[in-house]
Amino acid sequence: MTWALLTLTVLLVALSRAAPSPPGWKFDLKETRSGVVGLESIVVSPTLVLFLDRATDDPLQINNHSAWGALWNLETSTVTPLDLITNSFCASGALLSNGSAVSVGGDPHNFPGNEQVQPGQQAIRIFEPCASPTGEGCTIFEDPATLHLLETRWYPSSIRIFDGSLMIVGGAHTDVKFYNIDPALSFEFFPPKESTPRPSAFLNRTLPSNLFPRIFALPDGKVFMVANNQSIIYDIEANTETILPDIPNGVRVTNPMDGSAILLPLSPPDFVPEVLVCGGQQVDDSLQPGNFSTQQPATSQCSRITLTPAGIAQGWVVEHMLEPRVMPELVHLPNGQILVANGAGTGFAATGQVADLVGDSDADHAVRTPSLYMPAAPPGRRFSNAGLPTSDVARVYHSTITLTPQGNFLVAGSNPNNNFTADPSLKFPSELRVETLDPPFMFVGRPRILSAPAKIPFNTRVTVPVSLPLALSRPGANVQVSLMDLGFSSHAFHSSARLVFMDATISADRTSLTFLTPPNGRVYPPGPATIFLTVDDVTSEGAWVMMGSGNSPPTLE
Repeated sequence: MTWALLTLTVLLVALSRAAPSPPGWKFDLKETRSGVVGLESIVVSPTLVLFLDRATDDPLQINNHSAWGALWNLETSTVTPLDLITNSFCASGALLSNGSAVSVGGDPHNFPGNEQVQPGQQAIRIFEPCASPTGEGCTIFEDPATLHLLETRWYPSSIRIFDGSLMIVGGAHTDVKFYNIDPALSFEFFPPKESTPRPSAFLNRTLPSNLFPRIFALPDGKVFMVANNQSIIYDIEANTETILPDIPNGVRVTNPMDGSAILLPLSPPDFVPEVLVCGGQQVDDSLQPGNFSTQQPATSQCSRITLTPAGIAQGWVVEHMLEPRVMPELVHLPNGQILVANGAGTGFAATGQVADLVGDSDADHAVRTPSLYMPAAPPGRRFSNAGLPTSDVARVYHSTITLTPQGNFLVAGSNPNNNFTADPSLKFPSELRVETLDPPFMFVGRPRILSAPAKIPFNTRVTVPVSLPLALSRPGANVQVSLMDLGFSSHAFHSSARLVFMDATISADRTSLTFLTPPNGRVYPPGPATIFLTVDDVTSEGAWVMMGSGNSPPTLE
């Protein structure tokens, strides 16, 4: 080898070592602890996330007792306690058309140190829109004597529907340990539409493993539901159900066999709905929990169905995650991909009921590496965890994750214990550590939506000013504009989570963005939304807007 060639080789090696690595996904563990276990989480403003837990002995204090509600500040990673009246353990919730966050249902018990707590099964907790970016002065309103559900519900589900109100589905009447042995076999609404709940044949058929049904508002106003291994489409206005094919291979996907489910992104002009259901357990639910084990492998099965006549006739199409998971969560990315995060490789979504307990946990082998699902990729090539990091924190039973307006994911919680316990000898202690999962676009120049109207009407072309980095200003760049409900995370499910793509163009001078909003509140139920601009898979921070009038429900505008 000549000296010139040797010198060139050494130079190239040096340059390759010095070149910065391209940005990748990153877990960022925050210094501040959440103070309450993030068992339930919902984004309530551009800067605040509401955490709810049970009324036990979490370390965060308020008014001389342990708090079980708190606001997490996304800008400062600090926490502010909230004072609640009723026990919010294993409740559900969503945002209403006027921007209020509503939590419904909960636990009947009190705990040592919080004896003053009132039962939560009929509770309605309202967090009204809060203008303070820090949460100062923000509170949760409760009046159990006059504001309550028609039926007691623990482990219910709820979603915002086409008129901006809340539909509440199922649950149990009282504290159940594993199966739903005292079921609430009905639907109701908030604000109420009737004076009595609506009976549900579907919920009766899906016993005993139907807690936290997975439910979605479809773009025609109907509601898709999956519980246990069965599914239906429910017509709210006609009060009728259409039975759909069962989940294949006997896989069960609702508590205590928690899989997760998501409504895949809706795209114009037809907004064809598809549902993806992943994980859970493939067991016989006629057996008692003592026959099961924490070491029982979860399923890797995902089932996908298109909710058109042809798609329903075809039935569920099976594919597989990279690993088995029970208690995973499926969350939208603004570019239409799906994040699969949290959960365990074996066991069940409960505590203290099956064999081979891990502390109190009915599950084991936490899955700490998330993966991505690409809905438009060919079958067999849709899942990947290439470049995804591994967390140091196990996120199993009672953990949450939510997309934030900043474009990253806030991850919190995990408590497969009968009470709060920070015992370091436990494999899965009650978890107060909070982290974000930051996508690669967080570390490069990003598009910016410079301003947006506070309220945006349906079926309207809207133009907003934008700023694009030079690297994203090329002609022919892939432009996506997503209108998103960031959802309510609890028990391996993101209630009301929704992504609607909007037809969009960027002006020739690259300074403005024009998009066409959804045609009506069936495609996107009226209420809060976050708009993201993605150019060549680099996503802006979200613009927090009100889709529709902002009127209290029921409203059709």
